[in-house]
Amino acid sequence: MFARLGPRQRTLAFFALLAFGCIGAVGAALAVAHTRLDLPQARSAFVGAGLMAGFAILGICALMWLVFDEMVARPIERLAAAMHARAATDMRGGIDTAVARHLGDLATAASALTSRLGEARTEATADIARQTARLHAERAQLTRILSAIPAAVLMVGPDHRISLYDGHAAAMLDDQHHLGLGQRIFDYFDETYLRTALQNLADTGGATLDQQLVTADGAQLFDVTLHDLGQAEGYMLSFPVPRETTPARPVVYDFEMNTREASGNILEVPLRDLTYVVFDTETTGLLPDKDEVVQIGALRLVNCQQASGEVLDLLVNPGRPIPARSTAVHGVTNEMVKDAPDMAHAGRRFHSFARDAVLVAHNAPFDMAFFHRHAATIGAEFDNPVLDTVLLSAVLFGMTEGHTLDELVERLEIELKEEDRHTALGDAIATRDVFLRMIPMLEARGLHTFGAVLTEMRRHKRLLPDLNTKS
Repeated sequence: MFARLGPRQRTLAFFALLAFGCIGAVGAALAVAHTRLDLPQARSAFVGAGLMAGFAILGICALMWLVFDEMVARPIERLAAAMHARAATDMRGGIDTAVARHLGDLATAASALTSRLGEARTEATADIARQTARLHAERAQLTRILSAIPAAVLMVGPDHRISLYDGHAAAMLDDQHHLGLGQRIFDYFDETYLRTALQNLADTGGATLDQQLVTADGAQLFDVTLHDLGQAEGYMLSFPVPRETTPARPVVYDFEMNTREASGNILEVPLRDLTYVVFDTETTGLLPDKDEVVQIGALRLVNCQQASGEVLDLLVNPGRPIPARSTAVHGVTNEMVKDAPDMAHAGRRFHSFARDAVLVAHNAPFDMAFFHRHAATIGAEFDNPVLDTVLLSAVLFGMTEGHTLDELVERLEIELKEEDRHTALGDAIATRDVFLRMIPMLEARGLHTFGAVLTEMRRHKRLLPDLNTKS
């Protein structure tokens, strides 16, 4: 039982046991003396003295606990959280010794240790940066080469999920759904046609096959060349593009998706294997049942990295004037949204962008309430799994710490431009960076899967309701 308690709860339990133990000892002594007295007045005095002693002991122990909690238990909890954060992430700075000034040399030693860890990481980062620069140069070269070829390219894994696409493909297929890593190829090409073509490719035993494929919405017909990449690697589709088509985005890929084992139960999937959409909204006010969305910002994370070019930044026409006090916060004016899409259209764009992904938001119930209220108009249900950085903060730092986005950004040493705050995309970027810092911290606590994290989040549901009703 005590193993599940934090240091503050353990000290509270210790002082409570001490208080009741002392009260019991005083009560037992008075009870023995009480039986040896004959005078009723003396017995009454003993009972009064016992009650006074009991309340005095309770008061003294409560005061001692408050002092101990403020000077020892809470600083230990903060010091441990700060050390966990630096051990699990790339935070470089030492620990502020002021948070544990009453712990003597312990805070100084912890600060020195984390500072040395930060220096070692700086040295390692320099080596990584050189290799990353080389990879970026190679990616840029690949992008230039593919952009010069008048063909769109899609690489698809054995589970029929996209692991590479180029700007040509994005420009030609985005009208159906947002084209993104990890999306099912059958969202873009008719499943029956494509499976038949793949079977024909397998039957011929060749490396390529020319085939006509119908898009999933039945609106277009493409002359596609299928390329067999081997059973373990999947296949590739290439198709000619109109002369006027230009790449809208660079080549985007994640080849690890081809080797990742799929799991039918999301509760068992490791955090690092999930696709996330981190999002935020700006609104006309703070009442989800009455106010409206004016801006949506979202980013897709694949393999715990920002997927290049997979960003959604939408202004939304709320169908009503935006109050001046709201514009003062997020900067969205009536003029800016005059020609913007309404919530039905913007909501469909966001739903397409976020399909098959875990949604991540700061105070998710607020943002999700707008999409749930407009679900019928949008024509889609928002039943994605959800992670909330407020609840994750409570898991990592305890209930008594602050959990606002600004507090988390400061605590996790995340750089955020002031002009980006209180814009939908800017807050989504801040939430993304907070979430990416949290993942290794959760793993360091033994929370490696979505199910394990969900269980811990639900312990703090008195802060915010859990939105994962289907998990």
